[in-house]
Amino acid sequence: MMEEIQADRSASGQPLNATLVPLMTETEGLNQNGGAFPPSSTLAFVDAAASPAVVAAAEALHAGRRCREHGSPRTGHGSRECSGERDLGGVSAPCGIMKDGSKQKQVRKKTVSFSTMPNDRKINSTAACMAFMMEGCEMKKVRSNSRMYNRYFLLDPDMRWLRWEPSKKDSEKAKLEIKSIKEVRLGKKTPVLRSNGLSDQFPEECAFSIIYGDNYESLDLVASTADIVNTWVMGLRYLVSYGRHTVDVIEPSQASLRTSWISSLFEAADMEKKGHIDLPKATQIIRGLNPGMKASQIQLKFKELQKVRDQHGEEITTDVFTEAYCELCTRPEIFFLLVQFSSNKEYLDCKDLMLFVEVEQGMEGVTEEMCMEIIHKYEPSAEGKERGYLSIDGFTHYLLSSECHIFDPQHKFVCQDMTQPLSHYYINASRNASLLEDHFWGSSDLNGYIRALKMGCRSVEVVVWDGPDNEPHIYVGNSVTSQLAFCKVLDVINQYAFESSEYPLILCLVTHCSIRQQKVMVQHIKKILGDKLYMNPPDPREHYLPSPEKLKRKILLKGKQLPPSHPDSEGDVTDEDEGMEMSRRFGTDERDQLNGMSCKKLRLCKELSNLVTLCKSVQFRDFEVSKRCQKYWEMCSFNEVDANRFANESPEDFVCFNKRFLSRVYPSPMRIDASNMNPQDFWKCGCQIVAMNYQTPGLMMDLNLGWFRQNGNCGYVLRPAIMREEVSYFSANARDSLPGVSAQLLHIKLISGQNLPKPKGSAAKGDVVEPYVYVEIHGIPADCAEQRTKTVSQNGDNPVFEESFEFQINLPELAVLRFVVLDDDYIGDEFIGQYTIPFECLQPGYRHVPLQSLTGEFLANTTLFVHIAITNRRGGGKAHKRGLSVRKGRKAREYTSTKTTGIKAVDEVFRASTQPLREATDLRENVQNAMVSFKELCGLTPAANMKQCILTVSTWLMNSERTLQVMVDLDEDYPAMEARGPVPELLRKVLTAYDTMIQTSRMLIESADGVYARLMQSQRAGLDFHEDLHKIGAREGLKGRKLQKAMESYAWNITVLKGQADLLKLAKGEALDTLRQIHYAAQSCGLSKNGAAPSPEMHHAPATLDPIPESEMTSDTSSC
Repeated sequence: MMEEIQADRSASGQPLNATLVPLMTETEGLNQNGGAFPPSSTLAFVDAAASPAVVAAAEALHAGRRCREHGSPRTGHGSRECSGERDLGGVSAPCGIMKDGSKQKQVRKKTVSFSTMPNDRKINSTAACMAFMMEGCEMKKVRSNSRMYNRYFLLDPDMRWLRWEPSKKDSEKAKLEIKSIKEVRLGKKTPVLRSNGLSDQFPEECAFSIIYGDNYESLDLVASTADIVNTWVMGLRYLVSYGRHTVDVIEPSQASLRTSWISSLFEAADMEKKGHIDLPKATQIIRGLNPGMKASQIQLKFKELQKVRDQHGEEITTDVFTEAYCELCTRPEIFFLLVQFSSNKEYLDCKDLMLFVEVEQGMEGVTEEMCMEIIHKYEPSAEGKERGYLSIDGFTHYLLSSECHIFDPQHKFVCQDMTQPLSHYYINASRNASLLEDHFWGSSDLNGYIRALKMGCRSVEVVVWDGPDNEPHIYVGNSVTSQLAFCKVLDVINQYAFESSEYPLILCLVTHCSIRQQKVMVQHIKKILGDKLYMNPPDPREHYLPSPEKLKRKILLKGKQLPPSHPDSEGDVTDEDEGMEMSRRFGTDERDQLNGMSCKKLRLCKELSNLVTLCKSVQFRDFEVSKRCQKYWEMCSFNEVDANRFANESPEDFVCFNKRFLSRVYPSPMRIDASNMNPQDFWKCGCQIVAMNYQTPGLMMDLNLGWFRQNGNCGYVLRPAIMREEVSYFSANARDSLPGVSAQLLHIKLISGQNLPKPKGSAAKGDVVEPYVYVEIHGIPADCAEQRTKTVSQNGDNPVFEESFEFQINLPELAVLRFVVLDDDYIGDEFIGQYTIPFECLQPGYRHVPLQSLTGEFLANTTLFVHIAITNRRGGGKAHKRGLSVRKGRKAREYTSTKTTGIKAVDEVFRASTQPLREATDLRENVQNAMVSFKELCGLTPAANMKQCILTVSTWLMNSERTLQVMVDLDEDYPAMEARGPVPELLRKVLTAYDTMIQTSRMLIESADGVYARLMQSQRAGLDFHEDLHKIGAREGLKGRKLQKAMESYAWNITVLKGQADLLKLAKGEALDTLRQIHYAAQSCGLSKNGAAPSPEMHHAPATLDPIPESEMTSDTSSC
């Protein structure tokens, strides 16, 4: 179809306007149009209006034939393996999707993309949309009784009517006038499509609705693919907002902004003004603008277009060049996005860009000056910069820039509280950093330490042995052929210790030296490390370690220590941790039995012992002994097998232990191949230091490196509050929502991929890639999940997935999101790329995800394009960008309550909190339900924000044939939305829902402080029992398991009260943020009644609470 349209346009002398995207070109002198190209990746180029030639071609196609869409399924097998990970006997299976680190291949059923739009039918312009709609296609028409009927839909040649057939109706009735359309909604956003009988029968991306008529009725349709839906939605929105007046607004002879820019590139390359350039130069220009594209692909497209025009040879004309560029570089998904926000469908002006940045990208306080800066930075044409227009070229370039990266730029710098005790942080740790490979055959190299320290590692291990010439050496493994001098390693550590982070470095000394060489070690440490070595003795009056802030640029030695009262210059200490396990491979030594465990005796000199201050290594006995006897500066090391056992058998005790003490988990000696354990298994228990083999890439290392990207990659990440507070309840194996923690919903729409390469190790012939994507969540067991997309057949250049996923995140502060791209058409290796990011670092909106190779290098020009939205399942969250609400199922309201401890005085205190707990829940969920009802009446999902709702109402008013006036009174503390004159039924319901939302928000804002104070009063009264709770319970006859249960219930209650109080406080912040969004949006959309009055501080008397039921306020009407 597109070839015929292109041929017709070529005959009429009109180049096909499509889309384009600027990049730094390798050809000198190309930017004659003003300014250098901004650096980045791909570009696109889009049409503004259909020319008469295109309309004529479409009419001919309509008269001649109709094209029924179909797909050809293909079956096969896909597999996926955890690279570099091995199963470990004796280790308990971790939770969730990572059952173990095995190399076993998991056979997965292959799915394929039933795309009805092959690459040669790519919709990249408004003209192509119109031609496709006039040709028509089959879709399902959904009725209010939940029945679906196959109908053939097409647009009339005059573009005034939408028709469908076959139908029992008269042909004159089976049609819809374009000018009666009020809105076109993408997805399941009407009561009919949201009904229980249909919601699971088709994906969100394959549904759309046409809202029409004065009563806002809906025509609900389901297509076979998201491509078809996007084309119809794009075309109909164009006709509603622009083409309804006239389609060919731009005269055929008038070149568009983008056409002029492309012509200037061609003219700059055509230095001799021959009217053509040679094929290599044309290929070079397009590759310069789109560096991820293959030269063979570009040349093939040139030959195809020349054949259509009956041209031959190596000479490329301007028409062929323009059309080839548009065909190759257009990204339809970005064109579709531009059409949604552009007021003229060709480019974004300043106001259009402001709406996009505020509404979709979630930025606050956006000004026209900021938008002009974006335009000047990313728009490639001088004309666009001068007139303040961002073409599809600049828009695509902007979306590919670091400003639209999925990673929150706030976390590129240290942004967490660094004044907490050291035990309250996760610490990036390396084990055997000197090794380049495994323990048996790997050689040692200083570069391993350099690499680890540059990557933000804050804990490195140094295994020291006696060396020749009285010089201690470092080596690991069965062979001693590769050794490093201890002094050389210290030189490297001293040089690079604080290059990437100024926070303390923990040097874990594992000493196997004689006393003589230990004294040499002391000399080297003092001489080389000097003032960087932390030597202050611990203060016995304190209860916690100093903070990273206080220990900046200090190196802490972790090692064995002789008792302070030891009189001699040397003495025996036990070596029960990893030092003993490594020494087993070199022979047996004298051992004692300590607590049932075999412990090797080690001779230690007092000079080396005195260098250890805050990280004294001690043996772990049990949690009760540690609670009674362990000093805060003493730390334990755990073999991963033991740590897993404690995590499974005593998860609550393990978390409590790690609130005060540092713990280090190291891999089992069975991992002779230097494979890695899953760090999440131990982070969920609060273990601060999980030692990783940095030389071994794979899933586990991806999780570690991705996790520590946050907080400026400084090597320290603050643990979740529920794992730090002295009195709190948290179980590492929780499989449901946590008390006092706001569960959140992560909505991910995986739109497309760009320039996906063939897997490096693949033995399959050719460059064909059939990609699919796994989206994984790693965290506590309740959060672990994964979902995958369909396979896109034979397209690695710009595969379009258009699939949405939803994940419930119960502990957001510990969750990690991972994208993994694999090849379904593989032999040997299927891994294409991955990216791992902490949940707290996600930016909402349309974002590009850069992909990394197996070894962590970023793949050039290789990305995923996604949309991210984060909403609260039951209130709470971060008000400034995650303060949204989402509907729960239709069921009775659940109230959080306290548990009975069995201690009378304590239970009486907690019983007094029952009423404020109920009030807090009602306040939050009343607002939540009102907001969801308002959003649904606006035709939006619960993930939408208030700016999108106000924008939708504004669009309705502009598209209405009547004169409708709705204004927002911004002079009031709580802005009212008022209608002047009669309004349609739907708009009346929207106004009612808006008023309910404002009133419930007002009640929350005015009542929250009082309820919060009562909750905190109950919590403080409960904390008064903390010190003597064990004694009080014993006095009341509780012992053994009953006493332990009472302690757990007490901690649960304290956590619930603090958590619910915090959720209420955050909900108030959300409500205030909603009012601010209404102010901004009403001003931006021109709905403000009395100017731009800022929202004042509001303090009013509390009102009476009545629960608002969760009901679909739109379900009783066919209107939408």
